[in-house]
Amino acid sequence: MATKSKAKGGGFLELVKTVVYALLLAGVIRTLFFQPFWIPSGSMKPTLLIGDFLFVNKMAYGYSKYSCPFAMCPFSGRIFASEPERGDVVVFRHPAQGTDYIKRVIGLPGDKIQMQDGVLYINGAVAPQEAAGVFEEVYEPQGPMRNIPRCENGAVGEGGICTKSRAIETLPEGQKHNVLNIDANSPGDNTDVFTVPEGNYFVMGDNRDNSTDSRFAQSAGGVGYLPAEYLIGRADRIVFSSAGQRMLYFWTWRSDRYFKAIE
Repeated sequence: MATKSKAKGGGFLELVKTVVYALLLAGVIRTLFFQPFWIPSGSMKPTLLIGDFLFVNKMAYGYSKYSCPFAMCPFSGRIFASEPERGDVVVFRHPAQGTDYIKRVIGLPGDKIQMQDGVLYINGAVAPQEAAGVFEEVYEPQGPMRNIPRCENGAVGEGGICTKSRAIETLPEGQKHNVLNIDANSPGDNTDVFTVPEGNYFVMGDNRDNSTDSRFAQSAGGVGYLPAEYLIGRADRIVFSSAGQRMLYFWTWRSDRYFKAIE
């Protein structure tokens, strides 16, 4: 009997050790390589929806003081750095607000970026848009913050179908992604030419009329030019998605978005 009790006790201790090691390993992986990110707003629709959950690849561009795995980082630039590519969806620390944002890289250092009539121009050349129907969603509060979507088809009333024009935009390198339009002449549809400084990037949301991004100065609540050291990492894949106010509301889970690649 004593032998059996000892064996049971040993088995329990082994289980505890396994769990502890697994948690430690998960903590190391999370700290060194990945950071969880929950989509709180609709600025990246239709690519990312409110309630999408993803892990940010912190090693994609090397470590900075905002993605450093240690409590304190003795550097202000980046180490082991590779450069973001145009079209990457990135998570970064807002230079003025100190919160984490997610947008798409549109302009690289030295690029000239401009919007004309809602169409993107990069270094004087148009990034063509091909009409791709409409994006539909229910007009109702979304996610924990209970955000209300904006609709191109006007006031539809709660429970109605809210639509936005969808287009496929092609960047100079051939990368394609979806963009949405809500207003015919929104504040970001016509801009001056932005020349991206060295060491900075120009980022925009795919939901163009519902994104406060590099088209807007930090003094106006925008991102402005994004210094490289504020990059945290690249978003590559959605792991889980929930359309409800709480993650545990299983009836609101979007199983068709699990492990979906971000384009």
